[in-house]
Amino acid sequence: MSRQWWVAQALAAGMLAGGIAVAGVAPAWADVPTVTAAVPAAQPADQLASLRSAAAEDARNRVHYYALYHPAAEVRTSAWNALRNSRGDEAITEWLAPGGGFDYAKQRARDTRARNKAYIERVVRTHTPEFSPQVRAAAERALKGSVAEQAAFVKSGYAEAQQRDRAAREADTQHKLEVAAKDREFVSSLAEHDPGEQVRTAAQWALRAGAGDADVVEFYGYGWVTGGALDLEEYRTRIADAEAVRHSTLNRLIDEAAAAEKALQGSADAAKARAEAERAWKAVADHAAAAQLAWLAEQAAARAQAENWQNVANAAKAAKAAKESADGIWKNIGDPAAANQDAWAREQSGAGDAAAFWKDMFTRAQDGENRVKG
Repeated sequence: MSRQWWVAQALAAGMLAGGIAVAGVAPAWADVPTVTAAVPAAQPADQLASLRSAAAEDARNRVHYYALYHPAAEVRTSAWNALRNSRGDEAITEWLAPGGGFDYAKQRARDTRARNKAYIERVVRTHTPEFSPQVRAAAERALKGSVAEQAAFVKSGYAEAQQRDRAAREADTQHKLEVAAKDREFVSSLAEHDPGEQVRTAAQWALRAGAGDADVVEFYGYGWVTGGALDLEEYRTRIADAEAVRHSTLNRLIDEAAAAEKALQGSADAAKARAEAERAWKAVADHAAAAQLAWLAEQAAARAQAENWQNVANAAKAAKAAKESADGIWKNIGDPAAANQDAWAREQSGAGDAAAFWKDMFTRAQDGENRVKG
């Protein structure tokens, strides 16, 4: 497999957006007509404070997630610094805002040196010393080396070590891995139906015109788990980018709705002020509804991945139980498959929590809209 192909795959990333209206139920008191332009006494500032507090808490939880799981080390470090900032929620808000610490950390992560290091770290994670001893050793040396040595590994060192490993495997006739028809058929199925784009691409590469058994063996040895790692990184990058924008937008819309609602008090044109307040709260509700839908889609995607990797882990166990051989072709995918299943299950749970948060924001925004209605 060419070094250029994997470099290109390692740098792939995407974005996701979406939105719908989600049904909500207005509180019973919202139907009681008001007789003045002032906000009803039952509308307390503590409702707005509670909404802001919930939004701030979720933003902090989101930044904590970035600190633990964002693919870029620069973002993880920056997120931890934001969490430790003595200014608390204000620092979190600034970090997530356009042009803030999150954007700056992502910009640093796009630096060539940072991308090279991230690539080498991925190679270390996905190439075992048992299957790829030359690649693993060269990657570990490069990771401890200079910037120039890391660039050299990405440019040619990986491909050269990869060829040495392949030559050694082909020469080791005693432990030569046999590719059964069912193993090749499994790769063909992945190439068409795997939920991960990068895994599908890796499987297609293993079956490309001119590829042989050695390519299929390498797919099972490291191509599969590398594709899986890239799919997880892309998912985490996408949800991080999208949610940072959503939270910044939420803060802005809440501020606008609060200002519009406050303007109702003593307004000379009550009808106009009330209409502006209704529109402002509806904008918050619409934004929350769209965010909830996006997270439900992410939850479904994570569930599909978790189920897929659980199936892979089960297949690897079955292959081992069948005693196909201690050095069988499935040997290197069992443990990574179980780890990926755990990671995707965590993402599924997190997406469910995020969808619940945005549903709550939608309900609170609807309460605000009903509160200011005439």
